[in-house]
Amino acid sequence: MNHNQENLARIAPILFVVLWSTGFIGTKYVVTNADPLTYLAIRMAIVVGLMAIIAAIARPAWPDRTGVFHSAVAGILVHGFYLGGTAIAIAHSIPAGLSALIPGLQPILTSTIANRWLGERVTPLQWGGLLLGLGGVVLILHNRPMTGDAGLGWLASIVSLISITLGTLYQRRYCNHIDWRAGNLVQYVAVTIFFAIGAFLFEDRVVHWTREFVLALAWLAIVLSIGSIGLLYWLIRHAAATSVASLFYLVPAVTALMAFLLFGEKLDAIAVAGMALCAAAVVLVNRRF
Repeated sequence: MNHNQENLARIAPILFVVLWSTGFIGTKYVVTNADPLTYLAIRMAIVVGLMAIIAAIARPAWPDRTGVFHSAVAGILVHGFYLGGTAIAIAHSIPAGLSALIPGLQPILTSTIANRWLGERVTPLQWGGLLLGLGGVVLILHNRPMTGDAGLGWLASIVSLISITLGTLYQRRYCNHIDWRAGNLVQYVAVTIFFAIGAFLFEDRVVHWTREFVLALAWLAIVLSIGSIGLLYWLIRHAAATSVASLFYLVPAVTALMAFLLFGEKLDAIAVAGMALCAAAVVLVNRRF
């Protein structure tokens, strides 16, 4: 690893957590102006255009039919069900700061599956860190409403958790050899079709083109779908699945802080303690032996 790569390896996890957290904030802005799946179809269509330009300039090697299939599956998992679940959760009254919490359980699920599917060894201390993080998420979730409209939102968040977990592992196992520019373009084409079908089947496709909506859409399409996803896949290539997944423990805390500053969403002492446990969990899971 050269000097530039070493610097990126140090900065990338922090940058990823901050950027990924802004996705929940941006989603809160857009779903107040558009139906969730409709907004996502528009966002992904923009991303397809951007990735097509990148691919035309870079001229990467294109995957074969099997690679195209695997890229499409990974895209529908990482982008389709995950982003769809998150947007639907926020649209159903789950605050932005809380919409990151259920997906924040990803490290537990990832480690359990990675231990068996990818053959990665998870040490006892790392298991302890993962359980510590789970305890932190439980503290953050204390005394939250779980029924009615909020219940549907939490269900959508659970779908997000499962899909981002499986998508990350699927990407690592089947798509690591595919050039990220070609692979991402295939993924975004697949998920654009996925969201467009969902919007036509389940929504009225309402969009209010306010300045707030346009700015949030631009941020989510460019910075999130191109920047943070590219960074995520770089991390997946250069780190164990368990270590990458542990970064998601920090996302609820960072998202909640942003939501407090931007929307006035309150943080109590127990929630702050839970976030501290999540941070400690990341340290343990990423510790090198």
